Order: sequence, then structure tokens, then C-alpha cells
Amino acid sequence: MTAKRSISLILGTIISCFIFSYGTLSCKMTDHTHSLTAVPAAPDYADTTQWYVSFRNAAVDLFYIVSTETGDYTVSDTVYHYADTYNDSIRQLLTGEMVGVDQILCGNFNFYSPYYRQCTLQSFTSDSLMNNRIPLSMNDVKESFAHYLEHLNNGRPFILAGFSQGAIAVIDLLKGMDSATYSRMVAAYVIGWRITEADLAKTHNIRPAKDSTDVGVTICYNSVRDNTCAIPLLSDGNRMAINPVNWRTDAASAKLVSPISPDTVTVTLDTHTLLLNVGGYSHKDYIIPLIGRDGNYHSLELSLYRDCLHRNVALRAEQYLKVK
Repeated sequence: MTAKRSISLILGTIISCFIFSYGTLSCKMTDHTHSLTAVPAAPDYADTTQWYVSFRNAAVDLFYIVSTETGDYTVSDTVYHYADTYNDSIRQLLTGEMVGVDQILCGNFNFYSPYYRQCTLQSFTSDSLMNNRIPLSMNDVKESFAHYLEHLNNGRPFILAGFSQGAIAVIDLLKGMDSATYSRMVAAYVIGWRITEADLAKTHNIRPAKDSTDVGVTICYNSVRDNTCAIPLLSDGNRMAINPVNWRTDAASAKLVSPISPDTVTVTLDTHTLLLNVGGYSHKDYIIPLIGRDGNYHSLELSLYRDCLHRNVALRAEQYLKVK
């Protein structure tokens, strides 16, 4: 199997795991609307099974938080709204994304990704559900990051990255990060989520990226066919964005040969809505259940820009090592 074919299969795994999660696990909810609910046991981050790690003896780490890969599921008529990090079938869903991102994004960095009790897709169908459930998930990520800093990082510079629910966690970590830790952060990638005025008011650690090489900055973007395809939950109220193809914050368009379709697409940042408008993408895209809509390219945020992101994390790390 060629390397290119292998990467394509890994990218497919990320999306197919998400489909499997919703289509297989959450459908069991249908006949258990009055079941008891329960919360899985908290992960112990001293336990190596609660991590996906690729240690390459590199000078820089990449700490990655996975997106929502699970739907509501039942065990013995008890409903769970959080991933059980000790359940092999659920862990497999998270592992698929970890492996894919490690191979398409990380390159030669050390890669660390924690299993955490992410809240399920159904949690994002209303603001009240999300606000009620997300704190437990974010607390797991904070615990994992604290363990990473104390026991695994060994003082190295690090890149922080997360997609979708993982991007929420990146914002949360930035808010609680002390100045000494922040000084070792190469950059933070908030992929497929919004950074609001309220977020910015809570920390000085979120500084918008202005080009392809600035360090200590945050990269944020959301992709749509056009502005009418935006999902409010993901992008309403966003206050920063950058085009990951040309690494500009103005409306200059950039051409991208799609790595996942036969198209050459045009990517343009709308400086008013701060949405990336992707023109010329003809492939039938997967639409996220419950919250998705046609023309919203949330599921493509990693795969469409994979080569751009791969080059950029390496470039920013190189720049950080030069200046620091």
C-alpha cells in the first residue's frame, strides 16, 4: 500500500468512525427514553492506556484533543452521554482520529492525545445541554494536560491543537494556562469552532495569528460553501480567523488542489463573517447528523487543509526554536 493511499484511508477512518458512532451507538436510544443515565469512570492519566502517544525523541510536542466521535449509547438499559474511556469499542472511535491526525499533521513531532469523557453529539443540539455537559469533558482535558506537563512534556515546546469539541478544549486550556507554560507554546490550533469576545475577555493568551510564522498565537477557521451554510453553534460570534491556504487575514483568495477530491478549490476569508468560503468543491460532503447542513464543510476542516496544516506546524515550530 502506498503512503498516499494509507493517508487517504486514515482520513476516511476519521469520518467513518464518526458515522459509526452516531449510526450504531446512538440508535439504541430509541427504545430507552426513560432509562437511567450514568457517567463513566474518570480516566486516570497515570495509566498509559488513557493516552495515544507517538514519542519520536523530537524537540517539540504536539498535544491534540479529538473531536466528537461518540453518540448517546446504552449499557444494560442505562444511557450514557459521555464516552467511556475504558470501553474498547468507544476507545476505537477516538483512536481512529488520533492515528489519522498523528500521521497527517504531526510529522516528526512527539504526539500526545488523551482519551477523555467527551460529551456525545446529542449534547450539541441545544445550548443548555452543551453548557450542562461540556464542563465534565473539559475537566478531563485539563487533568490530562496537567499530567502531561508534569510527567510527559519534560520542558519541551509544544503545539496545542483540537478539532470541534477538541477545539473547545484548546480554548479552555488557553484560559487557564500560566505565563511560564504559555511561553513554551509554539501555537494553538482552534479548528472548526469559534472564539468569542467573552473568550478573549478571560485571557491574554489568545492572540490571533497574522501570518504563517508568528508564534504564541492562535489559529482559527470555519469553512462553508457560502455564508448561508454556517452553523451558528460553530461560528456565530467568532472574533478571529485566518485563511490556512495563504495564511492571510484579508480577503485575498487562494487556490488549493484538493487532496480529497478531483477539484481545485478557491478559499476566501470573508472579513465580515470570518468564515472561509470554499468555492469549486463538487464532492458530495458528509453532513453531520443532528446539527449539520448541506454546504457546511465542518467535516473537512482537517482533511481539506491537511497539507497546509502539516507544513504550517513545522514552519511555526522551526520559527519558535529560532527565536526562543
